[in-house]
Amino acid sequence: MGGSDGRTGDAEDSGSPGDTDGGEAGPAQPALPSEFERCLDDWNRYIGCFQREDPADPADPAETVPAIPPVTITDVARFAPDGALVVAEPDNVGVVGLPTNFVASASAQTVTGELFGYPISVRFTPVGFDFDYGDGSATTTATGGQSWAALNQAQFTPTATSHVYSERGEYTTAVDIRYTAEIDLGIGWFPIDGELTSEGSAQQLRIFQAHTALVAHTCEQAPSSPGC
Repeated sequence: MGGSDGRTGDAEDSGSPGDTDGGEAGPAQPALPSEFERCLDDWNRYIGCFQREDPADPADPAETVPAIPPVTITDVARFAPDGALVVAEPDNVGVVGLPTNFVASASAQTVTGELFGYPISVRFTPVGFDFDYGDGSATTTATGGQSWAALNQAQFTPTATSHVYSERGEYTTAVDIRYTAEIDLGIGWFPIDGELTSEGSAQQLRIFQAHTALVAHTCEQAPSSPGC
C-alpha cells in the first residue's frame, strides 16, 4: 500500500501503452474526442448532451430531464416574419365623420434554420396589432381585424379596428405586429420570453369631405338633379 510510485498522469509516464521492452515509444495513439465534441458531431447525440438535474434529487439520474441551451428572443429575431401592410376600407379612402375600416393580415408562422450551429425551428404567433392612423391616434388590438364583408356588416359601420377622421386630407397609416416565439431544437417546443415586433410598411390613405344637398326628387326621377 505504501509503494505508490507517485505518478500524476503527466507526459513522463514510462508505463504508457505501446512502449517496447527496449523503452522505445510505439505509434502515437489518436486522442479520443471529448464528450462535447461528440455532441457537436452528432445531432442525435446532442439531444442527450444537454441534461439538467432535478434540484429535488440531483443524485438520482432518473430525475434528470432534457434541457436546452439558453436562447433569448433576440437570438431568434432574424427569423421573425416581415412586416404587414395595413389595408383601409373602402379602397384606401374614407369620409370625414364616418368609420374607415382597417385590416392587417397575419398568422402563425414556422421558420426553420440554424442557430449556434444547430438546426432549429421557430414558431411565431401574432399576439398584438398596433395601428397608427396617421392623425395622432393609435390603437392596439388582439387581432388584425376583418373586412366588412367577412363581418357581414354594411360599409361605414364601426369595427374593432375602424377609425373616424375629423378632417379631410392624406394620412400615412401603418400597423406593427407583435409576436411571441417558441423554438424546437429536436426535443419539443419551448416558449421564449418576450415579444418581437415586425414594423409594418406605410400606407397612404385619402379622407374626403362629403357634402349633401336636399332635392325634391330621387336621381331616378330627376337624373340631372344635384348629386346625380
